[in-house]
Amino acid sequence: MLANLRQLRNRGLERPHFLMCPPHHFQVAYSINPWMDPRAWASGRRHLMRAAERQWQALYETMLMGGAEVEVINAIPDVPDLVFTANAAVVLDRKALLARFRYQERRAEEPIFAASMHRLRSQGDMDVVIDLPEGIVLEGAGDCIWDRERGHFWLGFGPRSDSAARHLVTDVFGIECVPLELTDPRFYHLDTAFCALPSGEVMFYPNAFTPAARRAINDRVMCAQQILLQDEDATAFAANAVAVGHQIMLSRCSTQLREQLEDRGYVVTEIPLHTFMQSGGSACCLTLRLNHTHQALALA
Repeated sequence: MLANLRQLRNRGLERPHFLMCPPHHFQVAYSINPWMDPRAWASGRRHLMRAAERQWQALYETMLMGGAEVEVINAIPDVPDLVFTANAAVVLDRKALLARFRYQERRAEEPIFAASMHRLRSQGDMDVVIDLPEGIVLEGAGDCIWDRERGHFWLGFGPRSDSAARHLVTDVFGIECVPLELTDPRFYHLDTAFCALPSGEVMFYPNAFTPAARRAINDRVMCAQQILLQDEDATAFAANAVAVGHQIMLSRCSTQLREQLEDRGYVVTEIPLHTFMQSGGSACCLTLRLNHTHQALALA
């Protein structure tokens, strides 16, 4: 029986498995992107911290109700952005490539996320945990997005991650990694402006990318599978969505975008996450998928 379960897990037939961290110590304590305003946060700190707890819990419970398994790590004082677990690592086929952050303000997260990955390995949920070589910056799945439909990674580079990281990702996972240069400082991570959806569509904000990056997307994604975001949805972080099966969870979206997604068979669930948006993050940033697989039999 255990052998059969292990075979199913290796083939990606289990339910989606995510890593999350509660926002017990979340706050906007510094500014490393255009969304972050520590003074504005300080003026409403108590209210905002309570709101963050409610909003995170709503996302967590919705994911569980949708059928996800969620691994929760402990929040740590003085590490406010630990809540954004998408930045912990790049994970595929039970292999984790640990992140390295560009800004000093987030480097305290690195050993905590590393410990969580090694703990998952000891539990049998991960086979290999790999450190980045010195001199390379890659901020985890926030900048390195797995596209199951096309069988490759998309790598956002420029504001946070290095373009050279694509070679390392290819070497580690044996998978092509397509670089996309980000050009708008508001969209500093790829997952703030780009989402590879479960049925093969790609939802993205064209203005966040250089012309070369847009050409790379057009070369690999047919027009019928492109969902182009307008300013209203882009600045509401609609691309920063998380999928559990065909349920798409995001903070907010326009009626037009909802209709586009529903026409493609998705169930759209809006979960207000505006408190986290003050730090430049939303649903996808708050989660890390732990059991992505490139094998064709993956169902979730």
